[in-house]
Amino acid sequence: MSPENVEKDVAERAKEVGVEFDSSRRAASFLQVDQETVFSYGWLEGVEVMSIREAMEKYGWVKDYMWKIVKKSEDYDDFNGYFIRALPNCKIEIPVEACLYLKRVRTQKVYNLVIAEEGSELNIISGCTSHPGSAGMHLGVSEFYVKKGAKLTFTMIHNWDPDVEVKPRSGAIVEEGGVLISNYVLLSPVKYVKSYPTAYLHRGARGSFTSLVVAYEGSTIDIGNKAVLKEDSSADVISRAISRGGRIVSRGHICGEGKGCRGHLECRGLMLSEKGSILAIPELEARHPEVNLSHEAAVGKIAEEEIFYLMARGLSRDEATSAIIRGFLDVEIKGLPEFLKKEIDRAIEMVGEDLM
Repeated sequence: MSPENVEKDVAERAKEVGVEFDSSRRAASFLQVDQETVFSYGWLEGVEVMSIREAMEKYGWVKDYMWKIVKKSEDYDDFNGYFIRALPNCKIEIPVEACLYLKRVRTQKVYNLVIAEEGSELNIISGCTSHPGSAGMHLGVSEFYVKKGAKLTFTMIHNWDPDVEVKPRSGAIVEEGGVLISNYVLLSPVKYVKSYPTAYLHRGARGSFTSLVVAYEGSTIDIGNKAVLKEDSSADVISRAISRGGRIVSRGHICGEGKGCRGHLECRGLMLSEKGSILAIPELEARHPEVNLSHEAAVGKIAEEEIFYLMARGLSRDEATSAIIRGFLDVEIKGLPEFLKKEIDRAIEMVGEDLM
């Protein structure tokens, strides 16, 4: 099937998580519905995109990468997912998109493998979503390899239904001088999400991890990032969490193992309901005397003085509250293409209005 022939309801839902199926705006595109690959197309040289099933058949060496960072569970069989690879020294500026769509199956099992070869640059937009009215579980495993001097920007946007449970597990290895920029956005209702990616950054590598999360009543969201730093590497972990009646556990762990490494954690939470809760768990771990690690965490409600300040300038109370919420979520997400920045800004605008 070609992108033009994707079912209309699937295409419309996929657009909500940044997927376009437009060869003029994408280097490559991948769509999986339940366990089956609908299509995988690559339009630019220097990047390979296919299902993990096809990659395992095509390249014998693919299995040497699989399950090396994330341990395979005993019941993880009959999986599919995507394989994305940037060839050595290729700069893929136009984003590669991948969509994982839950429609009919009770449990969707996914394994994804991403490799940015030495000296390459790769920008991936991964949109995970479900069919309206779906009730099921998404189990996703992703392993990322950023080779020496390579750069990978990976943005994951989730848009699930209120009865869907999501349990992704991810791991990354960033080699010497490599850069990993990882962004996670969840602004819609979901039953349960548990995610705790771990990245291992080698000498001189850099990592940036940003998450924007809103938990509505009935949602439980347990997310975080862990970065293990070697000599002269660095990582920033930034989290923005809003509870609108849901439960949020926001974790962050930076482990400094090498001389000259630097890490910073920033976790901020905003409570908008008496029914919800936010638990912030920042962890700093030093295993070398010459490391520089820091963190800041703050959880609370909207300050009345902020509302009064905006009201004094002509806004109504609802307008002031909405503006504060939008400003809270408006953290810079690195590495996004302009069109996706606009989409996330639009989603933040809607969330700000909805949460007043």
